[in-house]
Amino acid sequence: MRVEETEFFNKLLDYKKLLYLCHRNADPDAVSSAFALSEALGGTIGLVDGCNRVASLLIDKLSINVVEKPDPSEYDITVIVDTSTISQLNDIKLDKYCVLDHHATTALIENAEFYLHRNATSTAEMVFRILQSMGAPIMRRTAMGLLTGIITDTGHFKHANQDTFRAVSDIIASSGVEYAEVLEMMATTPQDISMRIAMLKCATRANIERVDDWLIVDSHVNSFGGSASSMFLNIGADVALIGTTRESSIRISSRAKREAVAAGVNLGKVMEEISKNYDGTGGGHAGAAGIDVVADLDIIVNECKVMLRDILRGKPNPSICDSLSEDCEET
Repeated sequence: MRVEETEFFNKLLDYKKLLYLCHRNADPDAVSSAFALSEALGGTIGLVDGCNRVASLLIDKLSINVVEKPDPSEYDITVIVDTSTISQLNDIKLDKYCVLDHHATTALIENAEFYLHRNATSTAEMVFRILQSMGAPIMRRTAMGLLTGIITDTGHFKHANQDTFRAVSDIIASSGVEYAEVLEMMATTPQDISMRIAMLKCATRANIERVDDWLIVDSHVNSFGGSASSMFLNIGADVALIGTTRESSIRISSRAKREAVAAGVNLGKVMEEISKNYDGTGGGHAGAAGIDVVADLDIIVNECKVMLRDILRGKPNPSICDSLSEDCEET
């Protein structure tokens, strides 16, 4: 059942023991959203499989209490935040749960008790609007967390829109937190030498393909796939596909520049469409998405590139056009 902000908040009041569950390698958007809700309603923040460097910094700087690999059966309800597929939760067994998410596709809503899904640039914005609708105070730590979640999930506002900036302005106005304070906190994130090595190795393995005036880059790395795909955009790629091989599956992290998205690229839909033919899941945003499937990495990368070539040449897949008719009109 889909609900609005006020109803979402009120429904959570019916439960005593709440678990706010973040996706694996949780980012600041997931952690800050869970933290803000826990501050307003009480409850436990759970990490199914760790968090990334900035989220770890956030947990440390704001003294956020988290539980690693919690058991949802020990709680009255699990609030799944910033997560679109069960694979992002390492296929954890869920009992009664609800969903709060902003991704283009959100498969978890099918069996949810209730859910709130918005086309927002971050889940943190949605959480702020929930708290705002209930007149809940935005305390300093909550504001610092939410602002960090928004900044990171929008790529330091590269993917922001007017609603993003309005939310940031309202958070600052209601909390008194200065934007510069958040940037200073984020600047203290330590540089992981293992990540630097991974980025350099990934760059040496890169394959570059030119499609008219667009550049598609693919490569592979053992970890830090999301960071690697963002790195390639920063050094010239229009679309980046970074593969990671696991024990029984593969993952591709993808990113696209705003210009490519404006040209019709929707990575979330591309990944979702390809995943339908395999054992696994795919989805995300137009400019940032991923796929986790049981298949050969090279095959999936090539399927992604075939679809991306057609889109960039103005000949997108009809199944994607069904849901994105405005973006799929040939020019």
